[in-house]
Amino acid sequence: MKVLVVDDHTLIREALHAVLKQLKREAVIFEASSSREAMHIVEEHPDISLILLDINLPDRDGFSVLCELRHRYATIAIIILSSSDDHDTVRRAFKLGALGFIPKTTEREVMLNAIELVFSGGVYIPSEILEETADPRFADKPLARGSLKGLGLTDRQIDVLALLMKGKTNKVIARTLNMAVPTVKNHITVVLKALGVATRTEAVIKVGKMGWEVPPKSDS
Repeated sequence: MKVLVVDDHTLIREALHAVLKQLKREAVIFEASSSREAMHIVEEHPDISLILLDINLPDRDGFSVLCELRHRYATIAIIILSSSDDHDTVRRAFKLGALGFIPKTTEREVMLNAIELVFSGGVYIPSEILEETADPRFADKPLARGSLKGLGLTDRQIDVLALLMKGKTNKVIARTLNMAVPTVKNHITVVLKALGVATRTEAVIKVGKMGWEVPPKSDS
């Protein structure tokens, strides 16, 4: 497994290198301090699995780098690193194809969990960002199953949505709910349509922004 860390600060690259080695001992880790160096490394190693990309690079805007990488290397997972964690920055990162957003103030253990989640095929959005962007009009008003059914969702689709909000991958959702992966994909397609969004990430952001909570299904 190959990973690329792109950041112009040596100390941050070293810290991320240590985190990645703790998570994946076998990982081959490349480091770049500029977008030009990063693109050169990716061209030489197109089989890179994950890129940790700072959006504030000295020679180029990180968002433009993200766009180019998504266009040229669609299979590489990209996590954005940023000293800014405002809602607009986060939304822009996911809209351009990032699978994770990690503020540089994130604690080591949380960062480990975030990277591991993306490694396993999930999407990581910091919970504090969702909390900060929640619409106050919906505070303390968790969305009930009945309301979700009003969107046309079945109990099974609501179960899938609940696990989706926890960042679970299709395989984990399938195993948890004892269903086939293609069935999970079909349910997710319906959920996205009901929420009026195009991607899993947008669904998680929308649910979090609205202050919704999907309660577990009652056994009674």
